[in-house]
Amino acid sequence: MEHSPPAHTVIRPPASPSRHQRVDGHARVAFGADGIRDLYQRSPCRLLFPDTEPGDLRQAVSITTSGGLTGGDRVRLEIAVDAHARGAVTTQAAEKLYRVLPDDPDIRIETRIEIGEAGVCEWLAQEAILFDRSRVRRSLQVDLGPAARMLAVESLVFGRSAMGETFATGLIHDAWRIRRGGRLVWADALHVDGDFAATADRPFGFGGARAIATIVYAGADAADHLDLGRALAGAPSGGATAMDELLILRLIDADARALRDRVMRAASALRAAALALPARLPAVWYC
Repeated sequence: MEHSPPAHTVIRPPASPSRHQRVDGHARVAFGADGIRDLYQRSPCRLLFPDTEPGDLRQAVSITTSGGLTGGDRVRLEIAVDAHARGAVTTQAAEKLYRVLPDDPDIRIETRIEIGEAGVCEWLAQEAILFDRSRVRRSLQVDLGPAARMLAVESLVFGRSAMGETFATGLIHDAWRIRRGGRLVWADALHVDGDFAATADRPFGFGGARAIATIVYAGADAADHLDLGRALAGAPSGGATAMDELLILRLIDADARALRDRVMRAASALRAAALALPARLPAVWYC
């Protein structure tokens, strides 16, 4: 015989699987002729504005206050530079991209840069570190006005080798799109899904490299700096080419610290040669 539960018993439905908290951060900064024209930020994205050296660009430092990103997290950064204005954005530290659970969406990182006529912009991102089983889709879209100039840096590190960690399996989709006057002048994408370790070790993959970087200078004088770019990239673990008013440097290295040092030297030299700025990156790069 079945018995009814005591009158004081509370019957609850079966517990549903817990949902992980996700972040959807967004920051926007616009540089005008007289300084910061517009600012918006939504957690975990924050922007700080440190003092800069005389003769350097007005600077914003992008921070992700969550301490890293994981499955389902999304962050967006929009940078605008008005006509004839100048501005630079860098990141506070390396971005950590943690393991993504099998049923979770991929991490998404989106950066959008718009530079008006004769404007100057720097996007100097410190490296993004992928932990094993991370899955990330990162994109950078740039719209250049007439005579606009830009120096952009982005890097990827496949595991923290100094901590004995590797990025053995996961997804990385890293895409660049650069337009000038609405016309697409450069499209590039890296896509590796699954067994990354095997791909990275192959000679036609990364040849054992565990860190890669892309540096792009956009300007009408890009080809004038090709010899400098090739010297800075340093064959055979780097190279440079010029086309459509773009100078593109690729650097790879088995040592993430060595790659960072090479990126800092190259970006410092290029900003001095092409933009007549101090041959030194923002202070947060040296902390």
